[in-house]
Amino acid sequence: MYNCKDSINLLLRFLDGEMSPEDTQHLREHLRGCSPCVDFLRTYRATPGLCKKALAAKMPKEVSEKLTEFLRSKIKSAS
Repeated sequence: MYNCKDSINLLLRFLDGEMSPEDTQHLREHLRGCSPCVDFLRTYRATPGLCKKALAAKMPKEVSEKLTEFLRSKIKSAS
């Protein structure tokens, strides 16, 4: 059976289906008894979707203009 550190290190292989059946069983046994690792697995699974949403979000035009103005002023003052 795995400990928490082992489990966290194996999650990507687990989710990609790249673990042996025996290792998968050991990880599942650990997850059955460890709610912190189950919570971590949930957030780990959700991360790609959250990143896609964040990248798809548009910055409001006013904020974009102010940010551009700020960055240009910093570039000019650094020159």
